[in-house]
Amino acid sequence: QVQLVESGGGLVQAGGSLRLSCAASGGTFSSYTMGWFRQAPGKERRFVAAIRWTGGNTYYADSVKGRFTISRDNAKNTAFLQMNSLKPDDTAVYYCAAVLFRWAVTADEYNYWGQGTQVTVST
Repeated sequence: QVQLVESGGGLVQAGGSLRLSCAASGGTFSSYTMGWFRQAPGKERRFVAAIRWTGGNTYYADSVKGRFTISRDNAKNTAFLQMNSLKPDDTAVYYCAAVLFRWAVTADEYNYWGQGTQVTVST
């Protein structure tokens, strides 16, 4: 019932910043936990960050703590991922995900996924 569309990816130099957006439609956005995952070519999908439907609780992978910030604007049906101090290891396709009324930090727990947006960090 929920469609997710990511945007904001691109090419950025190491140390730079990028802000990803995830626009949702077809559901009650405020009832969904939102998550961000990433996947490099030939690698498995990895958890990046998650935020509760209330917006008051967040969780991050150790590799991005202190650099990335997940947020949401329920009035605009949009989730965000602010990425600062980017490293070449951050290069991947970034996916937005959603799950209804459930706190989740693993890919198997999410029911809805966006198409992904490419983030490339150069040296």
